[in-house]
Amino acid sequence: MTEARIIDGKAFAAGLRARIAEDVAKLKALHRVQPGLAVVLVGEDPASQIYVKSKGEQTKAAGMHSEEHRLPPDASQDEIVALVKKLNADKNIHGILVQLPLPGGMDPSPVIAAIDPDKDVDGLTVISAGRLASGLPGLAPCTPSGCMMMIKDVLGDLRGKTAVVVGRSNLMGKPMAQLLLQADCTVTIAHSRTQDLPGVCRQADILVAAVGRPEMVRGDWIKPGAVVIDVGINRLAPTEEGGKGKIVGDVAFEEAKAVAGAITPVPGGVGPMTIACLLDNTLIAARRQAGLD
Repeated sequence: MTEARIIDGKAFAAGLRARIAEDVAKLKALHRVQPGLAVVLVGEDPASQIYVKSKGEQTKAAGMHSEEHRLPPDASQDEIVALVKKLNADKNIHGILVQLPLPGGMDPSPVIAAIDPDKDVDGLTVISAGRLASGLPGLAPCTPSGCMMMIKDVLGDLRGKTAVVVGRSNLMGKPMAQLLLQADCTVTIAHSRTQDLPGVCRQADILVAAVGRPEMVRGDWIKPGAVVIDVGINRLAPTEEGGKGKIVGDVAFEEAKAVAGAITPVPGGVGPMTIACLLDNTLIAARRQAGLD
């Protein structure tokens, strides 16, 4: 059996961003609507600052309006919610993203709940989750949306395929399962308490790993020819030479690529699609708020 096709997330995301930029240009030219994304950053977490900077750069590169709102690490929950409500009322802002985690162990739930569901480009509100589960128009979380795009690119029609999602988080596992169900897959959500997890995974035509455990999914867990989507990003312990630890996914890549039909690498697979899908959600939100969809 030949080795798996490597799904190039960087190239796929670049193509998606190019299509979004074209659609944004048409939207501005034909309807005088410029999609606007506001990102709220609370505190000074270095990783969050890098993510927010990248989001801003890619938003502007797509021709969108970009705003970054920074609050100090000691900002109160009421201050954050007040800012979100202000952005809800701003007609130039079509998408709102609150960068998580919030500092000091603050519960993000009231902040997320304050976001207008029609501007919830991260797909995190309860209403967004309900719309997704009910098959109603809404905004799905970015990472599962990106995974679905890549799966459809490989397989085309997904009807009747058996899909297994390993991980049941509200951000990834559950919405991933809902999107696969909408595509008429037969879906199993597996997790740490699933009996015979390797056996369950071996049934999958589509296997999505999102558990946050380095290389947990082994090659002999994979059905020959399956499409494997690795959502995990894990840094292994530093080497004895003092270098940074290697970044790996939730799938043992070298083992898996000898069995799978197609597989996403880590890094360079799912990761690049997340921000591209954030831009896509912002465009969708702008069109809907303008009454064009």
